[in-house]
Amino acid sequence: MTIKRILKFGGTSVGSVEAIQIIAAILQERKSHGQSVAIVVSALSGVTNELIAISRATASGDINYRQQLAQLEERHIEVVRKLLAATHQSALLGSLKLLFNDLEDVLQGVSLLWELSKRSLDFVMAFGERFSALIITEYLKSQNIAAEYLDAREFIFCDESFGSARVDFKVSNAKINERFAKLSGTPVVTGFIASTPRSETITLGRGGSDFTASILGAALMVEEIEIWTDVDGVLTADPHKVKKAFAIPSMSYEEAMELSHFGAKVIYPPTMQPALETNIPIRIRNTFNRACEGTLIGKFETSHPYPATGISSISSIALLRIQGSGMVGVTGVAMRVFKALASNTLNVILITQASSEHTICIAVEPEQAERACELIDQEFLLEIETGRVEKTIIERDLSIVSIVGENMRHTPGVSGKAFGALGRNGINIAAIAQGSSELNISVVIERRNEKKALNALHDGLFLSRTKTVNLFLVGTGLIGGTLLNQIELHRKQLKEERLVDLQLMGLARSKRMLISPDPLPFGNWNQALASAGCDTNLEKFVSDVIESNLENSVFIDCTADNALASSYARILDASIPIVSPNKKVQSGGLDYYLKLREISKKRNTPWLYETSVGAALPVIGTLRDLLKTGDVLISVEAVLSGTLSFLFNSVSAQRSFSSVVREAKELGLTEPDPRDDLSGVDMARKILILARESGSRLSLEDVEIESLLPKAAMEATSIDDFFVELKKYDAVFEKRRLEVEANNQKLRYLASFRDGKARLSLEAVSSEHPFFGLSGRDNMISFTTERYRDRPLVVRGPGAGAEVTAAGVFADIMRLVDQI
Repeated sequence: MTIKRILKFGGTSVGSVEAIQIIAAILQERKSHGQSVAIVVSALSGVTNELIAISRATASGDINYRQQLAQLEERHIEVVRKLLAATHQSALLGSLKLLFNDLEDVLQGVSLLWELSKRSLDFVMAFGERFSALIITEYLKSQNIAAEYLDAREFIFCDESFGSARVDFKVSNAKINERFAKLSGTPVVTGFIASTPRSETITLGRGGSDFTASILGAALMVEEIEIWTDVDGVLTADPHKVKKAFAIPSMSYEEAMELSHFGAKVIYPPTMQPALETNIPIRIRNTFNRACEGTLIGKFETSHPYPATGISSISSIALLRIQGSGMVGVTGVAMRVFKALASNTLNVILITQASSEHTICIAVEPEQAERACELIDQEFLLEIETGRVEKTIIERDLSIVSIVGENMRHTPGVSGKAFGALGRNGINIAAIAQGSSELNISVVIERRNEKKALNALHDGLFLSRTKTVNLFLVGTGLIGGTLLNQIELHRKQLKEERLVDLQLMGLARSKRMLISPDPLPFGNWNQALASAGCDTNLEKFVSDVIESNLENSVFIDCTADNALASSYARILDASIPIVSPNKKVQSGGLDYYLKLREISKKRNTPWLYETSVGAALPVIGTLRDLLKTGDVLISVEAVLSGTLSFLFNSVSAQRSFSSVVREAKELGLTEPDPRDDLSGVDMARKILILARESGSRLSLEDVEIESLLPKAAMEATSIDDFFVELKKYDAVFEKRRLEVEANNQKLRYLASFRDGKARLSLEAVSSEHPFFGLSGRDNMISFTTERYRDRPLVVRGPGAGAEVTAAGVFADIMRLVDQI
């Protein structure tokens, strides 16, 4: 029989009765097409790890190992009972029983010696594949598939490096061809295991069953080696860390090896070598999605349209830094470092050296860091004693993230795009390594940022046409709730037309909060918050947002108080932009305001609060643009309250002052407490914000305020009492209104900033004044500058209301999107 293909089925592909039945279905399909195949199988899912755990427990003197072994045996028996009819079970169960007896005898020896050598562990681990291959062989026979059990120890031979065997290909290839020439059916081969020259059992190490398939495929010169697993091929990233990862249809051997070296677990480097040397393609396929063609790995150029092929990572490494002036221009320094490590079999994962030759950085596994440090310091002991080289420094809790792809050789700007994505998300790079082949760019980052970096890079390199933005919102009242509705209404359009995907990842209101691993619904957020949320703790909410460490995060504060003020510094320092209509922070303590501006600048993290002055009107943006282009501000004069604008435009002989205030509150035009508007404090905060934007260092107490309210109304103990007191003021206000109208004037509550001073006052303006014609709820802001001295620049429009304010917040979010 000439074998055309080798099909390897991994742990998940033999992890259940249903999975084993799928294997039979695949073989039936191949049989119907006249394709002769051999299959290589791993142990049932999780069995190898269980065997290791049982072995170590036994060696440590744990007397419960027999109970664990019995549970493992029962699991295999249960699989047999579910797969085979009762009439076909007895012979197989007998064979399994004999194997388990042998395993128990070995473990008994380990228990007596209290010692688990690598030789013993390899022997124990080999039972997993022997169990599964026996079961699958008998099941295939029951399905009328001529199957033959083959123990790979008969024809794959290695040296005696237990735990990490090196294959003797010359001997193995001859033995494989000799054995396969005598086949009587479809071979079911035990993966992972082999023999030493003395016929001792040994394992092939991590990914050993894949390696078995590749060894067989190369020896038999098959058309293709198929690795069947539980994903649709080699993905652009680890799907457990990057949910948007997708399968790449094809890649070169070199790309696959680079990805596997840096953490991609679909295929391992040793698997590639025999196939590469014989130019046999390897295809990665999904046992549970047979319609998918998977990923073909071979000796050909990459054909996909992306600048990279994949992103992988090593989650935990330590970085060793060797530095000193005595290294500059001295030959052989790197050689001495590697020699010291290699002589003690310590592996270097990554190396980078500054062009000045002052510093060499190497990445090693964390558990090897201390030993590596000792060896390097011993090698450079003389230089350290004379001060020419410093003692080796260890940096821990780091990860390596690697971008791999042959297309990078021909695509300018890939590095810039990658580093830009990391920088925008506040991810600092500790070391960079790139080979001259441009096949791999590797960066060392803090371990806590690994997932964030992978997602940021994946979006930038593979989904660059679609920007994903993760939103966290505090405050679901009028403005926050309206914002969610607006996003829900336009989200689909944004995704289709502007390629922006807004995702709601966290919500908090006065009593409930929720941060979700999956996006929350914009339209049904209330139910999600009620069913899955917990009691609100804003400090914890902020901490969870920071710790979730999602790429392209935006924190939105739609509250109207200072509850979150103290957290702004932490949020910005974590490189998370803030968008807020809440004016309390930027009009609060001057020192804290300046600190936040400094953090925002240092971290290059936007803090946007356009809606804190004039709702959706472009007030702050206009002022910033004037100042950025060199203009000089002379004065600002403004009506900065849609509420007060509404009040003074609505009061008449038929509508009293207090009734109009109540109406404004019911319409949502006032702050929760109308006194924040009528006292002038709210408007004072706004003119203060504009003053600070112009460079002034005023504080709120520096703003001169003329209050609109009598003292009794201001000091009322409740809002209801406030309205009682306010009603008493109606006659006084009506008298003043009539006096002003008699002079053909109108009352306007104006804010002004001039000559470094800010003040609020109730003014009677004549028909010549630009604010005379102000109507409805409009705000109006007049900027007098060097350029606009004769005719001030005026911004006018609605300055209050949930709809326009929410729209302004929405606009700030989209401004951030444009910077991502």
